[in-house]
Amino acid sequence: MILKIKLHPNSSQEKIQETSPENYEVWIKQKPIENKANQELIKILKKHFKCNSTQIIKGLKSKNKVVELK
Repeated sequence: MILKIKLHPNSSQEKIQETSPENYEVWIKQKPIENKANQELIKILKKHFKCNSTQIIKGLKSKNKVVELK
């Protein structure tokens, strides 16, 4: 499954909000330093969707990301 994610790093809360069937907004507490925000995003998506494999296809250095769930 392919998802489009708008990431809000350095937030005071952690939550996932569905804006449409394939578009989500994700708020995380991690700062976007040394790839920590991307790693936290992957952990949260694995937990939320209960999947084994998650990878960022597009947008490693952007707030707008394309993520593949397997």
